[in-house]
Parts: sequence; C-alpha cells; structure tokens
Amino acid sequence: MATALRCVRQVPSLLYRSSSAVVRGLPQAPAGCPASLLDGCGQRVPLVLLSRQLATKKAKGKGQPPAKVNISAALVEDIINLEETNEDMQAVIEALKEDFSRNLSVRTSPGALDHIIVTTKDGKFPLNQLGQISQKSPQLLIVNMSSFPESTAAAAKAIRESGMNLNPEMDGTIIRVPIPKVTREHRESLAKLAKQSTNKSKEALRKVRSKSVNQVKKFKSKVSEDTIWLLEKQIQQMADGAAAEMDKLLAAKAKELLG
Repeated sequence: MATALRCVRQVPSLLYRSSSAVVRGLPQAPAGCPASLLDGCGQRVPLVLLSRQLATKKAKGKGQPPAKVNISAALVEDIINLEETNEDMQAVIEALKEDFSRNLSVRTSPGALDHIIVTTKDGKFPLNQLGQISQKSPQLLIVNMSSFPESTAAAAKAIRESGMNLNPEMDGTIIRVPIPKVTREHRESLAKLAKQSTNKSKEALRKVRSKSVNQVKKFKSKVSEDTIWLLEKQIQQMADGAAAEMDKLLAAKAKELLG
C-alpha cells in the first residue's frame, strides 16, 4: 500500500513533461512502482496531455502560429501509416515538378513532345513510341510517323491539344511543329498554365489528405477522441507543408517564365 501511494504521488510529475518528451515515447513508471499503474493507459496519458498543451497554446497565443504536432509513427502504426501518407504527398509534389520541367518552359526541345499521349484505335501511347522526334532548327520540330502512318492525324491532333500553344502541320507521314516565338503573351500564357497545374496538384493533395483522415476515423470506436484529433491535425500539418512547397515551386516557375 505504501508503495502504491508513493507511485500515485509521483504520477502527476509526469504530466508536466514537455510535449517533445511525450512524443518520443511513453512515460516510464517511477522507480519502485508496479508497471501495472501505466499499463493500458500509458499511451493515453501523453496523447491527452499533448492535446491539452496545444489547446492552451492556441488560447494564449492568438495570432501566433499553431503549435506543431509530431506524433511518433510507431505509436499509431496500427491506425495509419503516416510514412506512407507523407510519401503519397511527396509524390504529388514530384509530379508537379515533372510537369513544370517538361511542359512549362520558354525553351522547346524534342523531349518536350515525348510525353504527349496519342489516342489511336489500338489504345493510348506516348508520341515518342509512335514517331521519331527531331529538331530541324531552333524554330522547328519534326515528327516522323512513317513507322505508324495510320496514327499521323491522331498524333497531330494530340500535339495541337497538348496545351503547349503548338500548331502542327501535316505533310504525308511527316508532322512539322513550328515553335512559336517567345513573346510576352506566350510567357504569360505559360504562367497561367503553371497556376492551373498547381491547383490540380493541390486537389490531388487534398484527396490524399481526405483518404488518410477517413482511414483514421475508422478507428473512432477503438481509440480515444484525443488520438483521432491529434492524428487529423498531424495529417493536416503534412498537407499544409506540401501545399506551401507547391506555392514555392509556382513562385519560382512564374519568375522563370515571366523573366
């Protein structure tokens, strides 16, 4: 009985540990205390404490950035794989970078046409799998469709509708693609396309966030409300960080395009 009372007196001191210590792992029982005092509730103590600390900081610091949540992925791996969520969000960012690099440049090269998807009667194929793309001059690209002549018209249509401001000209199985001069209007058009691409990427990011949040909500009946709240906040933080990175990419691309 005396031992148990000493443990109870010492437990409150655990509640004043920093949130960073809480996140690193579960609190340990004081020396001499039966481990059963924390068994089964050890995980709830840090999560409840952290939620209260965050609420207090939010109340006291109006106008201040919200406190960060940093839940250990190992503690919640049975609920959601946070690392996988982060990877999915990073994949959206990488796709945006690739789009900026391939499609939104004031300099056009043969590789800029590679990714254009051509719809044929046999399916959809990248342009570089159907035709040989070369650059005849700085202002002219050539697409030789002699290997798949029946797809020439479809290839020309795909180039025209690629959003790259190109107007291809067909000559038998040869497609000539004049490169427009880099005018101010063209630069502004590319900048608008960059904005549109960023918005589409943010929509894809929101889908990743929603999918993860829905996964967490499936455990409402199995874990505490504090755990659900903290996980949702963590996922939102991850999404906000990814969106901020997209905004930086857009700002850099707009500066490059507009000069």
